[in-house]
Amino acid sequence: MIDLYFWTTPNAYKVSILLEELGQPYRVVPVHIGKGEQFDPAFLAISPNSKVPAIVDQDGPDGRPLAMFESGAIMMYLAEKFASPLLPADPVGRYATVQWLMFQMGGVGPMLGQAHHFRKYAPETISYAVDRYTNEAHRLYGVIDRRLGEAEYLAGDAYTLADIATYPWLRPYRWQGQDIDAWPNLKRWYAAVRARPAVQRGLAVLAGKVDRSGAPPQGERWNNLFGGARPGARQV
Repeated sequence: MIDLYFWTTPNAYKVSILLEELGQPYRVVPVHIGKGEQFDPAFLAISPNSKVPAIVDQDGPDGRPLAMFESGAIMMYLAEKFASPLLPADPVGRYATVQWLMFQMGGVGPMLGQAHHFRKYAPETISYAVDRYTNEAHRLYGVIDRRLGEAEYLAGDAYTLADIATYPWLRPYRWQGQDIDAWPNLKRWYAAVRARPAVQRGLAVLAGKVDRSGAPPQGERWNNLFGGARPGARQV
């Protein structure tokens, strides 16, 4: 059994979707990041960087529980554990998948996350930051669209970890200042991934906990999400 330490973030959805695609049982352990539960010592013992997702595989490689953090590493571990074609065995397919997974980890996630923050959550409008990250989001969408004009999926002909990892980050494209209709190849891929039953099930995890008001976080929730409350943290 896999224990999935989870809140409703793009990185956490990557792992819930993957577990649904794998058809493996898992137990969701909510970590309410707005309440600061990511800083609990018990969670930090599993995820030293105080981020979701994290997992504990109760049946690790040596038969003992194995804790893991970092969504990309978790995805690779689970795909290998269950011998899934979502991480192809052949070297060409495997490294095509890994390179696009790393593209998501190193570019799509961090840069679109900054676009989210400065467009939606920053306490004051900083034009340079808004323009910087909106333009970088636009560039990254272009990279993805060009790739999907060459192949059906990011790593080639087959749906892989790379697609699972990238899709949750593109869902809030409006927050990133993007128009999905401007990217026809990406839009085709986006619709195909969204239609997968396992994707829909993965996105339904803790769906009732999602704040759909659109209101920026305030007070303690702001501090827990953006780092203002912890001793020694930069004040926002």
